[in-house]
Amino acid sequence: MSILTSANPPKALPDGFFDRDAELLARELLGKVIRHKVGELWLSARIIETEAYYCEEKGSHASLGYTEKRKALFLDGGHIYMYYARGGDSLNFSAQGPGNAVLIKSAYPWVDTVSGPTSLAQMLLNNPDASGRPRPSQKLCAGQTLLCKAMGLKVPIWDAKRFDHETLFVEDVGSAVPHIIQTTRLGIPRGRDEHLMYRFVDAAYAPYCTRNPLRRGQVEGRDYLILD
Repeated sequence: MSILTSANPPKALPDGFFDRDAELLARELLGKVIRHKVGELWLSARIIETEAYYCEEKGSHASLGYTEKRKALFLDGGHIYMYYARGGDSLNFSAQGPGNAVLIKSAYPWVDTVSGPTSLAQMLLNNPDASGRPRPSQKLCAGQTLLCKAMGLKVPIWDAKRFDHETLFVEDVGSAVPHIIQTTRLGIPRGRDEHLMYRFVDAAYAPYCTRNPLRRGQVEGRDYLILD
């Protein structure tokens, strides 16, 4: 059983970490680990893909205006905004400035002394494929709804909440991200600022994100940029 103790204290990101420009936050979250306690297990995943959203651009939910459902977007940086996408749960964090946020687009299962093989096994049980068989672990969190399903994150429980270091937080585990791919976001309708390069991918994990920005036919400088 994996537990957090004084011998291995978490380096949980403070709320102030999220109070920064959305694009910067989207880059800085890469390599960080989300930890969610379910029962006695800490389910964990390393963030490998993010998308930044701003209130003033048409691709964001906030651009549609304030509602009670979208209130987390207008709260201080470090609030959790969750919504349903194609019937599944999606995880976002508010950033600096009303209406600005970062979507956690995909992640990669993280196994360590806190979240061991038993935690990974539970994540595999949480998120089987359409036939009920276990997904390959590298594809377990390869998409915003797959991530939430694997980690047991639900809209009614976490929307508009702050992090709870006893149950849910983001940790800096010191995992370096030497190269970042910057490209356009996914699923943005035509005419709603779909051209903006607000998607960021850890280059080392590009094959395991929602859609590989380095796939055949993509051209550096036209379709994506490499940031050091």
